[in-house]
Amino acid sequence: MTAQMHLPLLFSRVGAVSALTIAAVGGTLLAPGGAVEAHAVTSHASAALKVAASKEGAPYRFGATGPSRFDCSGLTLYSYKKAGKSLPRTAQQQYHRTRHISPANRKRGDLVFFHWGGAVYHVGIYAGHGKIWHSPKTGDVVRLAKIWTRSVKYGRVR
Repeated sequence: MTAQMHLPLLFSRVGAVSALTIAAVGGTLLAPGGAVEAHAVTSHASAALKVAASKEGAPYRFGATGPSRFDCSGLTLYSYKKAGKSLPRTAQQQYHRTRHISPANRKRGDLVFFHWGGAVYHVGIYAGHGKIWHSPKTGDVVRLAKIWTRSVKYGRVR
């Protein structure tokens, strides 16, 4: 892998820039041998991600699809609907409707499907840095959380 830098134009004139500065303005810095995480997102994926984040704190309710209460697939359905894309109702159906992608090709706004064997039991929206926006369970709220297992698959909404 070769080193790549994706920097806003103003940094190209400044010279050396710290990785923290790059991250603060939404740029990426890939070093040789470093883990690759794609950051380019489609406009609908970016919009869906923003919608999900705007629902932070909304209570979980089984079967709810918004606008003030959600279950996991209800949050993804609502977020993508607001972004102009339609998804089916359940996590399993959403998994079958998306284009499956490898973890190395995941991007912010992709769906993250949690599975046990062949059954998908939970879904969230990838926020980057190993985190998702999701509506976890009864008694909880929509929140940003670290992906807690390796038993996940990724899907891109077409």
